[in-house]
Amino acid sequence: MPTPPYRLIADDLRRRILDGDLPPGAVVPSENVLVEQYAVAAETARRALAVLAAEGLTEARRGSGTRVRAFQPILRQAGKRLAAAQWGSGRSIWEADLDQRPMAVDRVTVTERPCPDRIAEALSLEAGAAVWVRDRRYLVEGAPVMLATSYLPAAMVAGSAITRADSGPGGTYARLAELGWPPVGFREQVRVRMPLPEEARALELGAGTPVVLIVRFAFAQDGVPVEVNEMTLDASRYLMEWEFPA
Repeated sequence: MPTPPYRLIADDLRRRILDGDLPPGAVVPSENVLVEQYAVAAETARRALAVLAAEGLTEARRGSGTRVRAFQPILRQAGKRLAAAQWGSGRSIWEADLDQRPMAVDRVTVTERPCPDRIAEALSLEAGAAVWVRDRRYLVEGAPVMLATSYLPAAMVAGSAITRADSGPGGTYARLAELGWPPVGFREQVRVRMPLPEEARALELGAGTPVVLIVRFAFAQDGVPVEVNEMTLDASRYLMEWEFPA
């Protein structure tokens, strides 16, 4: 089967982006320009541009057309960021990802709630048992990149800084250590899907941009579960890396 015209146009534009002919931040040829340049219908040009957007190579900016994404991907190294030497010394685990790039948390809610059924078993709790829930939205260089919701057993963290918006230097894991429950092991589950409408709004996602879902389980000594953290990441803004011995 011959390659559809819109795919040929997308392939050409993708090559120009990856070769640097269209560098980060550059304006991508508009639909009208593509119609004239490739002698195709407007719908064909529109579909070609949609392919690049779905691949995360371009983003539409209100008032300035479509541009090549200029955001430097965040290198997320799970082992490095979760090492006790990171949070145990009072540093944010984000410092391992960002190399001095500015990060902010612009939305934080911390509430005590009944534990959802899907979380209760992972925390070795009865369904409906009390947990402290920390909801956050993270920005890097002003762009929303991740939503995170952490669940911690209320009986374990009651009265600690974990129940406040600012949990202090080193974050939740440093506070758990002070309470006698230092995390000694983690497990993460990762999958990818298209965002729910509320996720797309909160992360300000362009059309066709998927999200990465990461569920992290933290364990203290003897396998005692201390936290479940559900994270939703803008897939176009992350590079995931795992390193392990052969």
